[in-house]
Amino acid sequence: MQIAILPEISALFVLVFARVGTLVMLMPGIGERFILSRARLSLAFFVALVMLPMARSTITLPSEPAAVGGLLISEILIGLALGSCVRLLMGALQTAGLIVAQTMGLGFAMTVDPSGGMQNPSIGNFLSMLGITLILASDLHHVALVAIHESYRLLPPGGFPDVGDVLGLAVKAMSRGFALAVQISAPFIVFGLLFNLGLGVLARLMPQMQVFFLAIPASILGGMLVLLAAVGVMMGVFLEDLGAFLRQLTGI
Repeated sequence: MQIAILPEISALFVLVFARVGTLVMLMPGIGERFILSRARLSLAFFVALVMLPMARSTITLPSEPAAVGGLLISEILIGLALGSCVRLLMGALQTAGLIVAQTMGLGFAMTVDPSGGMQNPSIGNFLSMLGITLILASDLHHVALVAIHESYRLLPPGGFPDVGDVLGLAVKAMSRGFALAVQISAPFIVFGLLFNLGLGVLARLMPQMQVFFLAIPASILGGMLVLLAAVGVMMGVFLEDLGAFLRQLTGI
Protein backbone atom coordinates (compact mmCIF):
# COMPACT_ATOMS: atom_id res chain seq x y z
CA MET A 1 0.00 0.00 0.00
CA GLN A 2 2.86 2.34 0.77
CA ILE A 3 4.37 1.64 -2.64
CA ALA A 4 1.02 2.29 -4.32
CA ILE A 5 0.80 5.87 -3.04
CA LEU A 6 4.30 6.79 -4.25
CA PRO A 7 3.13 7.94 -7.72
CA GLU A 8 0.48 10.14 -6.09
CA ILE A 9 2.97 11.74 -3.70
CA SER A 10 5.42 12.24 -6.57
CA ALA A 11 2.76 13.98 -8.66
CA LEU A 12 1.79 16.18 -5.71
CA PHE A 13 5.44 17.12 -5.15
CA VAL A 14 5.88 18.05 -8.82
CA LEU A 15 2.80 20.30 -8.62
CA VAL A 16 4.07 21.98 -5.44
CA PHE A 17 7.56 22.34 -6.90
CA ALA A 18 6.14 23.95 -10.06
CA ARG A 19 4.69 26.86 -8.08
CA VAL A 20 7.35 27.08 -5.35
CA GLY A 21 10.24 26.74 -7.80
CA THR A 22 8.92 29.53 -10.01
CA LEU A 23 8.38 31.82 -7.02
CA VAL A 24 11.82 31.10 -5.54
CA MET A 25 13.50 31.82 -8.88
CA LEU A 26 11.82 35.26 -8.84
CA MET A 27 12.01 35.91 -5.09
CA PRO A 28 13.64 39.20 -4.02
CA GLY A 29 17.10 38.78 -2.57
CA ILE A 30 17.46 35.07 -3.35
CA GLY A 31 16.14 34.91 -6.91
CA GLU A 32 18.79 37.20 -8.37
CA ARG A 33 20.69 36.28 -11.51
CA PHE A 34 24.14 36.37 -9.91
CA ILE A 35 23.12 33.57 -7.50
CA LEU A 36 23.80 30.17 -9.03
CA SER A 37 20.77 28.49 -10.58
CA ARG A 38 21.67 25.24 -8.82
CA ALA A 39 21.58 26.99 -5.46
CA ARG A 40 18.17 28.51 -6.20
CA LEU A 41 16.80 25.20 -7.46
CA SER A 42 18.16 23.40 -4.40
CA LEU A 43 16.47 25.93 -2.13
CA ALA A 44 13.23 25.58 -4.10
CA PHE A 45 13.45 21.78 -3.80
CA PHE A 46 13.77 21.86 0.00
CA VAL A 47 11.11 24.58 0.40
CA ALA A 48 8.72 22.51 -1.74
CA LEU A 49 9.56 19.45 0.34
CA VAL A 50 8.69 21.33 3.54
CA MET A 51 5.48 22.77 2.09
CA LEU A 52 4.26 19.48 0.61
CA PRO A 53 2.41 18.27 3.75
CA MET A 54 0.75 21.70 4.19
CA ALA A 55 -0.21 22.12 0.52
CA ARG A 56 -1.34 18.51 0.08
CA SER A 57 -4.78 19.19 1.55
CA THR A 58 -5.43 22.02 -0.95
CA ILE A 59 -4.56 20.00 -4.08
CA THR A 60 -7.05 17.61 -5.62
CA LEU A 61 -5.13 15.33 -7.95
CA PRO A 62 -7.09 14.59 -11.17
CA SER A 63 -7.29 11.03 -12.45
CA GLU A 64 -6.56 11.87 -16.09
CA PRO A 65 -2.97 12.67 -17.19
CA ALA A 66 -4.13 15.55 -19.39
CA ALA A 67 -5.85 17.19 -16.41
CA VAL A 68 -2.68 16.77 -14.34
CA GLY A 69 -0.70 18.50 -17.10
CA GLY A 70 -3.19 21.37 -17.16
CA LEU A 71 -2.94 21.71 -13.38
CA LEU A 72 0.86 21.76 -13.67
CA ILE A 73 0.71 24.58 -16.23
CA SER A 74 -1.71 26.55 -14.05
CA GLU A 75 0.65 26.24 -11.06
CA ILE A 76 3.54 27.57 -13.14
CA LEU A 77 1.39 30.48 -14.36
CA ILE A 78 0.38 31.33 -10.80
CA GLY A 79 4.03 31.36 -9.75
CA LEU A 80 4.96 33.55 -12.71
CA ALA A 81 2.11 35.99 -12.00
CA LEU A 82 2.96 36.47 -8.32
CA GLY A 83 6.73 36.48 -8.84
CA SER A 84 6.54 38.98 -11.70
CA CYS A 85 4.47 41.37 -9.56
CA VAL A 86 7.17 41.35 -6.88
CA ARG A 87 9.80 41.86 -9.59
CA LEU A 88 7.91 44.89 -10.88
CA LEU A 89 8.17 46.38 -7.40
CA MET A 90 11.87 45.54 -7.24
CA GLY A 91 12.34 47.40 -10.53
CA ALA A 92 11.51 50.63 -8.70
CA LEU A 93 15.16 50.86 -7.64
CA GLN A 94 16.40 50.79 -11.24
CA THR A 95 13.80 53.35 -12.28
CA ALA A 96 14.78 55.58 -9.36
CA GLY A 97 18.44 55.10 -10.25
CA LEU A 98 17.74 56.21 -13.83
CA ILE A 99 16.01 59.38 -12.57
CA VAL A 100 18.85 60.08 -10.15
CA ALA A 101 21.51 59.53 -12.81
CA GLN A 102 19.79 61.84 -15.29
CA THR A 103 19.44 64.52 -12.62
CA MET A 104 23.10 64.30 -11.61
CA GLY A 105 24.37 64.20 -15.20
CA LEU A 106 25.63 60.61 -14.88
CA GLY A 107 23.16 59.03 -17.27
CA PHE A 108 26.03 58.11 -19.61
CA ALA A 109 27.87 56.15 -16.87
CA MET A 110 26.56 52.65 -17.69
CA THR A 111 27.62 49.36 -16.14
CA VAL A 112 26.29 45.81 -16.27
CA ASP A 113 23.59 45.11 -13.70
CA PRO A 114 24.60 41.88 -11.85
CA SER A 115 20.98 41.08 -10.99
CA GLY A 116 19.65 41.51 -14.54
CA GLY A 117 22.64 41.27 -16.87
CA MET A 118 21.70 44.48 -18.73
CA GLN A 119 23.39 47.86 -19.16
CA ASN A 120 22.00 50.28 -16.57
CA PRO A 121 23.23 53.51 -14.93
CA SER A 122 25.82 52.90 -12.24
CA ILE A 123 23.68 54.71 -9.65
CA GLY A 124 20.78 52.37 -10.41
CA ASN A 125 23.02 49.31 -10.03
CA PHE A 126 24.30 50.68 -6.72
CA LEU A 127 20.75 51.18 -5.43
CA SER A 128 19.71 47.70 -6.62
CA MET A 129 22.62 45.96 -4.92
CA LEU A 130 22.09 48.00 -1.77
CA GLY A 131 18.40 47.11 -1.79
CA ILE A 132 19.14 43.38 -2.20
CA THR A 133 21.66 43.52 0.65
CA LEU A 134 19.17 45.26 2.94
CA ILE A 135 16.41 42.77 2.00
CA LEU A 136 18.61 39.93 3.22
CA ALA A 137 19.83 41.88 6.26
CA SER A 138 16.31 42.83 7.35
CA ASP A 139 14.95 39.26 6.84
CA LEU A 140 12.38 40.33 4.26
CA HIS A 141 13.14 37.12 2.39
CA HIS A 142 11.52 35.32 5.32
CA VAL A 143 8.33 37.28 4.64
CA ALA A 144 8.63 36.24 0.98
CA LEU A 145 8.79 32.58 2.05
CA VAL A 146 5.64 33.07 4.13
CA ALA A 147 4.01 34.69 1.09
CA ILE A 148 4.85 31.58 -0.96
CA HIS A 149 3.06 29.42 1.59
CA GLU A 150 0.08 31.76 1.80
CA SER A 151 -0.22 31.82 -1.99
CA TYR A 152 -2.11 28.52 -1.67
CA ARG A 153 -4.74 30.37 0.33
CA LEU A 154 -4.75 33.40 -1.97
CA LEU A 155 -4.80 31.40 -5.22
CA PRO A 156 -5.72 27.78 -4.44
CA PRO A 157 -4.86 25.09 -7.01
CA GLY A 158 -7.53 23.66 -9.20
CA GLY A 159 -7.68 25.75 -12.34
CA PHE A 160 -6.17 28.55 -14.35
CA PRO A 161 -6.03 31.94 -12.61
CA ASP A 162 -8.55 34.53 -13.70
CA VAL A 163 -7.01 36.76 -16.36
CA GLY A 164 -8.75 39.87 -15.04
CA ASP A 165 -7.45 39.30 -11.50
CA VAL A 166 -3.91 38.66 -12.74
CA LEU A 167 -3.91 41.76 -14.95
CA GLY A 168 -5.36 43.84 -12.11
CA LEU A 169 -2.61 42.64 -9.77
CA ALA A 170 0.05 43.35 -12.40
CA VAL A 171 -1.26 46.88 -13.06
CA LYS A 172 -1.41 47.52 -9.32
CA ALA A 173 2.17 46.31 -8.85
CA MET A 174 3.41 48.34 -11.82
CA SER A 175 1.74 51.55 -10.68
CA ARG A 176 2.94 50.99 -7.14
CA GLY A 177 6.49 50.38 -8.37
CA PHE A 178 6.51 53.56 -10.47
CA ALA A 179 5.06 55.61 -7.60
CA LEU A 180 7.72 54.14 -5.30
CA ALA A 181 10.46 55.04 -7.80
CA VAL A 182 9.28 58.66 -7.94
CA GLN A 183 9.00 58.76 -4.16
CA ILE A 184 12.54 57.42 -3.72
CA SER A 185 14.01 59.86 -6.22
CA ALA A 186 11.95 62.86 -5.00
CA PRO A 187 14.97 64.60 -3.34
CA PHE A 188 16.85 64.50 -6.64
CA ILE A 189 13.87 65.74 -8.63
CA VAL A 190 13.68 68.76 -6.33
CA PHE A 191 17.46 69.18 -6.49
CA GLY A 192 17.41 69.07 -10.30
CA LEU A 193 14.64 71.66 -10.56
CA LEU A 194 16.33 74.08 -8.16
CA PHE A 195 19.77 73.53 -9.69
CA ASN A 196 18.62 74.14 -13.27
CA LEU A 197 16.59 77.15 -12.17
CA GLY A 198 19.68 78.58 -10.50
CA LEU A 199 21.77 77.93 -13.62
CA GLY A 200 19.19 79.73 -15.75
CA VAL A 201 19.27 82.77 -13.47
CA LEU A 202 23.07 82.68 -13.45
CA ALA A 203 23.20 82.50 -17.24
CA ARG A 204 20.95 85.57 -17.50
CA LEU A 205 22.98 87.54 -14.93
CA MET A 206 26.41 86.57 -16.33
CA PRO A 207 26.09 85.79 -20.07
CA GLN A 208 29.88 85.69 -20.49
CA MET A 209 30.24 82.74 -18.09
CA GLN A 210 30.44 79.26 -19.58
CA VAL A 211 27.56 77.83 -17.56
CA PHE A 212 27.79 74.39 -19.16
CA PHE A 213 31.34 73.75 -17.93
CA LEU A 214 30.27 74.83 -14.45
CA ALA A 215 27.03 72.86 -14.41
CA ILE A 216 28.36 69.31 -14.95
CA PRO A 217 30.84 69.10 -12.05
CA ALA A 218 28.54 71.12 -9.79
CA SER A 219 25.57 68.84 -10.49
CA ILE A 220 27.65 65.70 -9.82
CA LEU A 221 29.04 67.12 -6.58
CA GLY A 222 25.65 68.36 -5.41
CA GLY A 223 23.98 65.08 -6.38
CA MET A 224 26.56 63.05 -4.46
CA LEU A 225 25.97 65.19 -1.37
CA VAL A 226 22.20 64.72 -1.68
CA LEU A 227 22.71 60.96 -2.17
CA LEU A 228 24.91 60.80 0.91
CA ALA A 229 22.30 62.62 2.98
CA ALA A 230 19.19 60.84 1.66
CA VAL A 231 20.25 57.25 0.85
CA GLY A 232 19.19 55.99 4.29
CA VAL A 233 15.70 57.45 3.96
CA MET A 234 15.40 56.22 0.36
CA MET A 235 16.22 52.62 1.31
CA GLY A 236 13.97 52.81 4.35
CA VAL A 237 11.02 53.85 2.16
CA PHE A 238 11.77 51.03 -0.29
CA LEU A 239 12.01 48.34 2.38
CA GLU A 240 8.83 49.55 4.06
CA ASP A 241 6.84 49.54 0.82
CA LEU A 242 8.19 46.15 -0.31
CA GLY A 243 7.48 44.66 3.11
CA ALA A 244 3.93 46.04 3.05
CA PHE A 245 3.34 44.52 -0.40
CA LEU A 246 4.66 41.11 0.69
CA ARG A 247 2.55 41.22 3.85
CA GLN A 248 -0.52 41.90 1.75
CA LEU A 249 0.16 38.64 -0.03
CA THR A 250 0.54 36.84 3.31
CA GLY A 251 -2.63 38.36 4.77
CA ILE A 252 -0.79 39.62 7.86
